[in-house]
Order: sequence, then structure tokens, then C-alpha cells
Amino acid sequence: MTRGSLSRIKEYPPERLTGKDARRLMQQGRRFERPITLRAVAIGLLASAIIAALDPYGLYVIQGSYMTLDYSTPAAVFAFFVLVVVINGSWKRLNPRTALRPAELITIYIMMITACVVPTLGLTAQILPVLAAVTYYANPANSWDRLIHPHLHPLLVPRDKEAIRLFFEGKPGATIPWEVWLPPLLAWMPLILMLYFVMIAVMVIFRRQWMDRERLAFPVTQLPLEMVNEQEPLLRKPLFWLGFALPFAVGSLIALHNYAPAVPAPSVFTRIPIFRETVTWTLRFSFPMLGFFYLANLDALFSLWFFNLLFMVVRGYLNIYGVEIREDLGGAYGTPYIPYKYLGMGAMLMLVATSLWSARAHLSDVVRKSLGMGRDVDDNGEALSYPAAFWGTVLGLLAMSVWIWWSGLPYWATWLYLLFMMVLFFGLTRVVAETGLAEAVAAMIGPVFTVAGFGSTPFGARGLTALGLTWVYSADIRTTVMASSIHGLRLAERTGVRSRGLFWAMMLAIVVSIVASVWVTLLLAYRYGGANLNRWFFLDGPQFPYKWVAGKINNPSEPSVTGWLLTGFGAAVMGFLSAMRQRFVGWPFHPVGFCVGSTWIMDEIWLTCFIAWLLKFLILHFGGLRWFRLSLPFFLGLIVGQYTCNGFWLIMDYLSGAKGNQIFWI
Repeated sequence: MTRGSLSRIKEYPPERLTGKDARRLMQQGRRFERPITLRAVAIGLLASAIIAALDPYGLYVIQGSYMTLDYSTPAAVFAFFVLVVVINGSWKRLNPRTALRPAELITIYIMMITACVVPTLGLTAQILPVLAAVTYYANPANSWDRLIHPHLHPLLVPRDKEAIRLFFEGKPGATIPWEVWLPPLLAWMPLILMLYFVMIAVMVIFRRQWMDRERLAFPVTQLPLEMVNEQEPLLRKPLFWLGFALPFAVGSLIALHNYAPAVPAPSVFTRIPIFRETVTWTLRFSFPMLGFFYLANLDALFSLWFFNLLFMVVRGYLNIYGVEIREDLGGAYGTPYIPYKYLGMGAMLMLVATSLWSARAHLSDVVRKSLGMGRDVDDNGEALSYPAAFWGTVLGLLAMSVWIWWSGLPYWATWLYLLFMMVLFFGLTRVVAETGLAEAVAAMIGPVFTVAGFGSTPFGARGLTALGLTWVYSADIRTTVMASSIHGLRLAERTGVRSRGLFWAMMLAIVVSIVASVWVTLLLAYRYGGANLNRWFFLDGPQFPYKWVAGKINNPSEPSVTGWLLTGFGAAVMGFLSAMRQRFVGWPFHPVGFCVGSTWIMDEIWLTCFIAWLLKFLILHFGGLRWFRLSLPFFLGLIVGQYTCNGFWLIMDYLSGAKGNQIFWI
């Protein structure tokens, strides 16, 4: 740290910097830093461990609301609300001088949203059942013992059949057979940790491009920033509590109905068969998604619901006239309609390509600095130095390619798979950062597109089996470390948290979350039986990869020419939309609407998106930015109210012994 930077920190002491002060200093080009305190990291690690341990219990034993599935990280929002309002609020009244400061609260929140990635779809609820399912669900009808078992790397899956049976069926008093699980888990950890490191490193490289040059909105970060804003406290605004009360009341009625059926339960969704019952039209209202959508740009909102309806109408007419493409593309993931899978993948490829092209000058600076050839680009405020991030990404991808090759995939194919996988991770992160779509999936998944594009024969049975194992971390992508890290970096930038320590805080949160969630999930599975805990995570989901692998081995496929044409068409349309958006200021169609509009999750939340677009349009049209700012607390209250309701009833269900009281999914 230079003498000049020290003097600037002294001039603007951390405890006296507010959010407005920080923005003013950034506009003036003046640096400010708030160090990460040891107590903030300690509390963040404790909170991460609690989330990682209690979320599996709430999901599997209580069978209540989902809290860690999506980029919205409900568990982190609920825990942050309790921390800010109850714990730190009481602390302030007792001893204001020692209470947690906003920068410390944001540090804790960043660690919690990072930890939320791990317990369910991010890792643990995938890796344990998927590794065991290939043995438990093998039978003479599917012939997995003949088609798949000989090609599994012996170190990557548990082998003890009795231990695997107890994992799915349970036994009172059963203990975790660590000697069965530790070898495969330890074999997987280098790949998983390297993947998470690469995700953070890539976001460090792109942070300045997205935040300073392109000025993406990052709507998901608005809520925690407002919750720690001391100049205009969010929690003192009546509209916030009005917004809080609505989902809390509705959710509580649903919960009470599960306790006493005589209590009326409001319904927030319905499904209508249309186009001669070939398409199901979902009308769902989601309080938190209304809040998140309200923070997004109008053109993005319009495009999301418009393209979703357009895709549905086109699909309906094609179904009526019997136009269809039959191909095994991994079943339930992304979009259920085969042509839209290819269109969405092409759009995602173009989205990433245009993002890289827009960042070419910044990327050139990063590469030249990393090679010691160019001007000295300032990276003092980054979570990693640019050379560390660049070489970490290069060496990390190389190490991952070696690991995947070691697992059975031909080496030439590892780079194709890694390319498509990283495109999806990067593209989804860009979508969430730009639009605030806190619940998003890609239209297609990486391993399936790799095989569809080049045919199954070149991969062989061993390569296909290795690709099946990648379902552990690259199939049901509804939350990623990449998205959590870029939002964490955004929060750090807005509050002036010193970023170098932030990298290690995020990595520690990941490690703690892995250990706690794996331990609790194994403990619950052996005590109650995984098949009795959650149908998707222990029954349906773990079988999908092996059904796909067995299908490709039994019925080898050629490269899909139609698929490549549709992929190219999707990329062309995406390129056209991107070009028109850059060329014409009033162009109404945002490219991300075409990119993710066909996915099943947009089918579920398109109505909420439409309502948010209509409300925001009317508010801005008649009241301008002043009305928008005045109404914002209400919509933030919708988010906090729903997630607090979820957490409150999970606690009540635990105390009462109730099960299956699920009041929130999307």
C-alpha cells in the first residue's frame, strides 16, 4: 500500500464512511478502504456453517420451504434480516460503539450468499446421491451394471453396496461409514475447489469491465445495501413493512392451512392447458420475484415475459401441426422443448461472445499485465491481483481438464466440455447481474450439448460415463459460486470493503459449507433413508445422468446437423438483438429475453415478470424516478417478508414436529 493511499484512508476513516460518501469518493476518483475484521469473518463462518447444516435438515426432515436453490439466496436474506434487526439492533442499543458496522455486515452477507451455493443444487444434494445412485438403482432392466459400472473410475464413486443401500433406505441408529465416503469425496474435492477458484478469478477479471465500464445494474445487491444504509434506514420506512406484511400474511395462511385445513389458504398459481392441451400455461405470482423484477430495467422485463409468451405460442402451433424433433437431450433440464434447447444454447454462446468482445480492451490490459508486457493496470482494489486471477484461471482450467481426462473423458473432449460448461456459468451470471433474474436456468446443459454436437461414438462408453458424472456440478444450474462472487464483489465495491481479504473469506465460507452440508446430509440419509427425504434429490434427479448415458451407449448418435443449424440460428438472432440494442436507443427487445425466455423457470414466473414490468412502467411514466425511489421500500419488503416467513415457519415446524409444510418454492 502506498503512502498516498494511507493518507487517503486516514482522511476518510472507515467508520465514518457512508454509502453516499463512498459513491462520492468513487465519482471523484478517490480510493477508500474498509478492512475486513476478524470478528466479521468469524461471524460469517459461523453463519455459513449454520446455513449449510440447517438447510439440509429443513429440506429433508422438516420438508419445508426451499432456502438455497437460487441466486436469490433466501437463507442468506433471512439470516441477514435477523442479524441486522434482532442481533445487531439489540447490540446497538446496549453498546453502540462495539456494534457491527455496515462494512462488517456486508462482509458477513457476502460469506453467507457464497455458502448458500453449496448445500443443495450447487453441490451437496447432487454429489452424494448421484455418486451412489449408479449402484443403488442398477437393475436387470436398465443394465447399468453392464453398460456403466465397468467404465466408472474406481476412486470416484462409493463401492460398498450395503453402505449405499443404507444411504437410500436408512436404519435407526446407523452411523456414517466414512471409510466408504471419504475416498471418493476427497478425490472430487480438487476438481470442485479448483472450479470454485476459477469462477471467482474470472469474476475478478471482469469486475471492472461490468461495474465501471458497462455499468451493469446488479439488482440483486440492492436489498442488502439498503438494509445497511444508515442515512436513510430502510427498516424505518412504513412502505417496507407494508410490503413485508403481505407475503408474510399470505405465507402464514398457507402454513396454518397445513396445520388446520379449515383455515383458508390463498392460491398463488394455477395451470391452464392450451393449444389442444399440448401446452400448459402457468399463472404464478411470486412475491420475492416481484421485488427482484422491480429492480430490473424495463426493457429487460418486457423482453423476458414477451419472449416467453412468444416461445409458448410458437411451440403450441408446432405441436398442433405435429412438428417435433426427437432427441435425447438430458430430459428435464433447461427447457423441455428440443428445438428451444439448441436455440437457447446458441443464444448463450453469442451472449458470452459479445461480452468478451465488449471487454476486449480490458482483457488485453489484464493479459499484458499478467505477462509483464503492458502498462501497469491498477488492481489494488481487486480480490486477487490480475496476474493471480489470470494465471489462476489458466492453470485452474488446465488442472480441471487433467482431472476430467483422468475420470475417463478423452482429452480432446475435455476442452470442448469445459468451454460449453464455462459459457453456461458465465452467461447465466451475466443474465443475473444485468437483469436481476434471481431464478434462472440455461436452456441446455454442457455435457448434453457436447455429445449432441459431435455424436456419441467419439466419446466411447468410458467418456460418456465420465460426462454423466459431471451432472454433479454442471447440470441443474440454479445457483453458482460465480454469481455469488460477482455480487459479493459488487457489494464490496459499494461499501469499500478491502477486497484482498474478501477472496479468502469467500473460500473459507465455501469450505465450511461443504464440510457442514456433507456431514449433515450423510447423517440424515443414514438415519432416515435418502429415498424418504426428498424425491427429486434422492430418487428422480440422481437417475437422470445414468439414464442418459445408458441411452447413448445403447443407441449411439451422430452429430446433430439440425441441432447445429438451430444453434447457429439462435446465435444469429441473439447477435441481431444485441446489435440493434447497441445501435438504436429505443430498441425495445433486450437480448436476454431471447436467451432464457424459453426455460421452464420463465414459464413459472412470466406472470410475475409481466406484473412487475407493468407496475414499474406506470410508476415511472406518471411519477418518474421520485415515485420509483419512494415505492422501492415496498418491493424490497416483499422479498424480505417472504423469506422471513419461510424461515419463521421452518422454526415453528421444527418446534411442533410438523412436516411437509412447504409454503415457498419459487
